[in-house]
Order: sequence, then C-alpha cells, then structure tokens
Amino acid sequence: MAHFAQIDEAGGVTQVIVVSNAEIKDLPFPESEPLGVAFCQSLFGSNSHWVQTSYNGSFRKNYAGLGYGYDAERDAFIPPQPYPSWVLIESSCQWEAPIPYPGDKDHFYSWDEDSISWKLISEPGVE
Repeated sequence: MAHFAQIDEAGGVTQVIVVSNAEIKDLPFPESEPLGVAFCQSLFGSNSHWVQTSYNGSFRKNYAGLGYGYDAERDAFIPPQPYPSWVLIESSCQWEAPIPYPGDKDHFYSWDEDSISWKLISEPGVE
C-alpha cells in the first residue's frame, strides 16, 4: 500500500489516503508517485495536489498527517510547531525544545512556554 497526502494552496496537509499497490503497479518510490497522483486526481479532481508520503519516514522525513505542512523546498512533511520557542531540526524536520528534556525517566515533565523550561508534573508514587 502507498500513502498520499492532499496538499492545499498554503502547503497544508488536508487528508492522507491509502492507494492500493495495483494502482501504482507495485512500483517503488519515486516511480510510484506519478501513478498514485493520477489515481488520486481521478477521485478528487484534476486540480487537487497530491504528494506521496512514507509510513515509515523513509522519504520526505516524516509521515504526513492532518495539520502537517509540506515544504517543497525541503521536500519534507513537517509537523505543527508545538510551541513558539521550539526550533526546527533540519536533518529530521522535527521540532525540538530549546532546552533538552530532563533525562530523568522516573519523573514526568511538561513544557512551560512562559518560562521556556520543563516543569515537573508528577513524581513516582505521588498522586
């Protein structure tokens, strides 16, 4: 199965659909993409814009999802920025906090944008 993301005029992903291998003639990416795009356009209109996405992230950095953007220059799907202070890591097209997550696996933290820091939200055995 192949997966295709519909992209709006602003580069946003509006839906992701599955296309059978028969429609793409069992071809690998990138040979499969034009066949899948043609199939999607036959269903949703010739003016619709489609881009193939990889479920395991083997191309275009990330699997597309609703709310993601497609950056044609990077040829990558980028998830929504979780907080204004987080920065995009070019190599993965993932967002990263400006301060690393505490390496403490026994506690849980949440990001506090006001203080630009991780805040402890729970400790083991404490409710």
